[in-house]
Amino acid sequence: MTISLGFSPCPNDTFIFDALVNGAIDTAGITFNIHLEDVQTLNEWALAGKLDCTKISYGVLPLIYKQYAVLNAGGALGNGVGPLLISYQPLLQTNQLINEMPIAIPGENTTAHLLFSLAYPNARNKIFLRYNEIEDFVLQQKGLGVIIHENRFTYQQKGLHKIIDLGTYWEQTTHTPIPLGGIVIKRSLTEAVAKQVDALINESVAYAFKNNYHTLTAYVKKHAQEMEEAVMRQHIDLYVNRYSYNLTDTGKAAVLQLMNVYGKNQQQEFERDTLFLHA
Repeated sequence: MTISLGFSPCPNDTFIFDALVNGAIDTAGITFNIHLEDVQTLNEWALAGKLDCTKISYGVLPLIYKQYAVLNAGGALGNGVGPLLISYQPLLQTNQLINEMPIAIPGENTTAHLLFSLAYPNARNKIFLRYNEIEDFVLQQKGLGVIIHENRFTYQQKGLHKIIDLGTYWEQTTHTPIPLGGIVIKRSLTEAVAKQVDALINESVAYAFKNNYHTLTAYVKKHAQEMEEAVMRQHIDLYVNRYSYNLTDTGKAAVLQLMNVYGKNQQQEFERDTLFLHA
C-alpha cells in the first residue's frame, strides 16, 4: 500500500520522519510517497485533499477536520514554542500602532496567524508571505513581521527586535501548551491503516531520539537550507518533545481550545471526538 505523506523541510520534521522515509524502521508493507513543502503549501494542499497524510498548521484544522483526523504522533506542541512579532526598531507594544501597521504573516491558514489574531483582533493590514521571506520584509522596513521556525533563533543577529511572544500570550491567556502543527490523515483510509501510520510515526520519533539526536543525519542537514548545525539543533530541541511521541490528553485539550477560539467567531463549537484519531 502506498500513502502520500507531506511534511516541511524544517529540521524538526525531517528529524521526526527520517527513520520512516529512509528505511531505518520496518514500515510493515506501507510505502510512503514523500512531499516536502513549506507549511502554508501543505495547508493549501490539505484544503484541496491532495495528500493522504500530511503536516498541517492547527490554524487550518477547522476547515479540514471533516476530511482529515489528527494523529497522536509527529506534531509540534509545547511550552515556549510560539511565534514572535518583531520590528525593525525597538517598538513599544501599542495596539493602535500594531492595528495600523503592515504585518507580514507566514500564511493565512497558519497557527501563527490564528495566534496573532487572538492577540490583535483588530489588525487588518496583513500581508501573507512564506515564513522565510518575513525577516527580509522587516529588514526592508516595510512593516512588522510574525516569525516562526528557525527565524526565532536568527532575528536578533540581524538587529531586529521582539515586540511580543505570541506563544507566551497564548499560554498566559489559556494556561495550556501552544498547539502549532500536527499530522493528519484522511478519514477515507481505514482506521486500522490510520493507527498503523500513527504507530510508525511514533516509532520514527523514538528511533530519532535514540540514534540520531547527538549526530544529525545527512537527511536533516540536506533539507535545512544552509542553516548552521547549532540552529538545527535549537530547532529540534524546541519543537520536538514528549508531545511529538503522543499528543496526550493535555495536548488534545490545547488543540481543542485553539479550535474553539476559531469557532467562537464562526458560531461553531468543536468536540474532541470530531478531531482526533480514536485511541
